[in-house]
Amino acid sequence: MKSGHDVEQGHELIRIARSSIREAFGFAPSPRSAASWLREPGATFVTLRQGEDLRGCIGSLEPRRPLGDDVAANARAAAFADPRFAPLPRHELDVTSIEVSLLSPSEPLPFATVDELFAKVVPGTDGIVIEAGACRATFLPQVWDALPAPRDFFGELVRKAGLPASHPIERCRVLRYRVTKWAERDVAA
Repeated sequence: MKSGHDVEQGHELIRIARSSIREAFGFAPSPRSAASWLREPGATFVTLRQGEDLRGCIGSLEPRRPLGDDVAANARAAAFADPRFAPLPRHELDVTSIEVSLLSPSEPLPFATVDELFAKVVPGTDGIVIEAGACRATFLPQVWDALPAPRDFFGELVRKAGLPASHPIERCRVLRYRVTKWAERDVAA
């Protein structure tokens, strides 16, 4: 269960994300909290859903800008720049829910065999990044809900990275991270 402080943070991050999208549609900007934690570097993903359907998801793997700015930029990118979807039209804003995931720092996950890798990952908890040459992709821990078997999870992640399905995972660098996530439906925004 999240602490009261965590719920307050989630409420503010979701508010920033929704406000950023609303501003892009020409609504008046909402005042932003002056909380110091929003000025600390942070890496986030913002996921948009309509019902249970994904409508956009964009994020940052490394903390390169202040947390509040990262959420605002990723919310706009999820709404208007996710290449898998047309830009969000204004009339869909009210039926679109927002989820914000705050990422922990990534850590390398060394392994010698695929079986060893699969034994080390924690489905539902670990977010995974794979890298091979210039190819790189990630799945948030939430993706385990749709792909609970490690073989399927990593197979789709290899595909997402633009690698051939036959590319051996042993030739990839694998990193893991954890997230704290807040869904708009769970946090009164």
